[in-house]
Amino acid sequence: MAKKVLLVDDEEDILDLLKYNLEREGILVFTAKDGAEALRMARKEQPDLVVLDIMMPGMDGVETCGQLRRTPGLEHVLIAFLTARTEDYSHIAGYEAGADDYINKPVRPKVFVSKVQALLKRTGTSAPASPVLESNGIRVDLERVTVEKGNEVLQLPKKEFELLALLMSKPGKVFLREEIYSRVWGNDIIVGDRTIDVHIRKLREKIGDDRIGTVKGMGYKFEA
Repeated sequence: MAKKVLLVDDEEDILDLLKYNLEREGILVFTAKDGAEALRMARKEQPDLVVLDIMMPGMDGVETCGQLRRTPGLEHVLIAFLTARTEDYSHIAGYEAGADDYINKPVRPKVFVSKVQALLKRTGTSAPASPVLESNGIRVDLERVTVEKGNEVLQLPKKEFELLALLMSKPGKVFLREEIYSRVWGNDIIVGDRTIDVHIRKLREKIGDDRIGTVKGMGYKFEA
């Protein structure tokens, strides 16, 4: 079955260019010109990946991303921002809203297609094999894609879920930063140096600071 990608940008020429190049690779593409239309289209089509322009009139990309993450059935969809902005605070705001990655403008079609294909390869392949992981009061069901903290059910974005599942796959094991990048984001996906740190901080806010330990200069571990 063809993968589905939703492209969201207020510039029609960019949408047409990216859509044309993705469809040449057999990818099913839907488009939207603003955040509200993107939410309607995402609910209807259930895409595997949403590529969002950050700077849009009305509802910008960060707000649209946050609403996608709060929409039942779309909590774990892959989301990548399409942006010309390079400031750290802009990227951090995006990751905090639930983004999985960034794609830089100006867009080079071949690079864009390769990046999208790399993201789509990660769909459903990053989680460990055990169906249920349980440790230190946290329960992760990999088949149902749910996280429970006691009696509370937590809604996590896709990359936060995959990162938590990886750490919980071997409680007490120190996962090196390089291994985390490879297992959760993939070697063929370029992410910023602070990507892991932002996701770890968001996880700690949701499951508790005491459950994820930092090994300075090396990586992170789940405290059993």
